[in-house]
Amino acid sequence: MKAYTRIDYSFAPASYWEEDDLLQTVLRNVKGENRRQMIIDYLKAGQLDELDEVLLADELGKDDRDRLARIHPSFMGGEYLPGYLPGEVEIARICLQSTTSDVISVRARPSARSTIAYRVVDEYEEEFVLPFKESSEPLTLKELIQLLDDGTMQNSGFAAGGLSLGYNNLNAEEPGDRQRLRNFTSISSSLYRDLHQHYEHVFDEWVSEVDVDSDSPE
Repeated sequence: MKAYTRIDYSFAPASYWEEDDLLQTVLRNVKGENRRQMIIDYLKAGQLDELDEVLLADELGKDDRDRLARIHPSFMGGEYLPGYLPGEVEIARICLQSTTSDVISVRARPSARSTIAYRVVDEYEEEFVLPFKESSEPLTLKELIQLLDDGTMQNSGFAAGGLSLGYNNLNAEEPGDRQRLRNFTSISSSLYRDLHQHYEHVFDEWVSEVDVDSDSPE
């Protein structure tokens, strides 16, 4: 893992179950990505109380999901993620700029062994393989990045690059595709505020690698 300046890779939340600000509390397990962005925008504007209560729910019923899907397919993103297990919370998410704005959710829950168990889920019931499945304490930012970089889909056709770069690599058939796919994957967390910035550097370098290779003498 390459470390970038002004990012605290040793940071770890004190707990996954005790939020220290309003944004974490409200977003905690809201599935839909578009709804999450709406909540953030309304909260920043000091107008959260004006947002329809339905849009603040962790999960939507079928009728509400269908209503949002009729507005635009992107409103489906995240809404069809599996339900949460008892005590489970989302600690990070991967968002794709696909037609239906697909979301991959990284989750943590208390285990019977008094540890923290992790799993990754998406909206298509794919199986994921992680470099580790539990820890005794909340992960540091560095450890979370390792989970994403070394995790993969249990599918022989999934591209190299782990869960962080795999989706980009899967869609980049030609070298010129990398610039077009620069923003295809976005990785964020309401608990690990530097996670998004780390991967913005990673995706920038993923694009620039093609330029470096094309400038190299044969």
